[in-house]
Amino acid sequence: MIEILNEDCDVTLSTLDKCVDVILTSPPYNVGKSATSETARNNFDGKYDIYLDSKTSEEYCNWCVRLFNNFNSVLKENGVVIWNVSYGGNTKLNKDCNDLVWLVIADIIRNTPFTVADRIIWKKKSALPNNVSPNSLTRIVEDVFVFCRKGETKTYHANKELASVGKNGQQFYVPIYNFIEAKNNDGACKLNKATFSSELVVKLLEIYAPKGGMVYDPFMGTGTTAVGCLKYGCNCIGSELSEAQCEFAKERLNDNGYND
Repeated sequence: MIEILNEDCDVTLSTLDKCVDVILTSPPYNVGKSATSETARNNFDGKYDIYLDSKTSEEYCNWCVRLFNNFNSVLKENGVVIWNVSYGGNTKLNKDCNDLVWLVIADIIRNTPFTVADRIIWKKKSALPNNVSPNSLTRIVEDVFVFCRKGETKTYHANKELASVGKNGQQFYVPIYNFIEAKNNDGACKLNKATFSSELVVKLLEIYAPKGGMVYDPFMGTGTTAVGCLKYGCNCIGSELSEAQCEFAKERLNDNGYND
């Protein structure tokens, strides 16, 4: 079952019970770029077709904290939140834009039931945009943070295989490294210029999602998480504000062989 809902994630979260195994998403990065007119969208300006990605640092941190507190009510015991973010932000609103991701994570740890269980480095196939800074390094990687509840750091679900048991009973597992190589995205889309790749989604699900489990994406966009779930073999629910992106996502699913 894959369901894409044209509504704010707050609405969806208020209706879901503890039925979600994994929350997997790439949220708005607060980079201050949005297409606010038909002309801008047609010219590929901005990153999203309707969402205004321009909060202050305080607003963005408070928004993320509220989301995670809501996640707590829908995530199953020992479930995880997989959160793909990149440093950066709206320099006009936030002088601390390059620190914003760390401010958010600190606030999530301080003010929600969640903590960071792991950090995965996603190496892309290419580095975009082209580097124009005299001192900042060209960004070829992004972070994927894995959150679990603070009381579940020893028990949260991961698909690790037992390799052997030592003479003293010590268990050893087949290693899964915190480094994933996957392409940047699944292709250009004028509705959303901040998509990630279904290849990355599948590789993350292989680590953390049970086959046939339920995945939720509060920022479904053009359907990348849903396509990854279809390929891996998971159920999926997604929320998306943009009606156009919802329709685009459903077309992508149909193109990948899904018939609802």
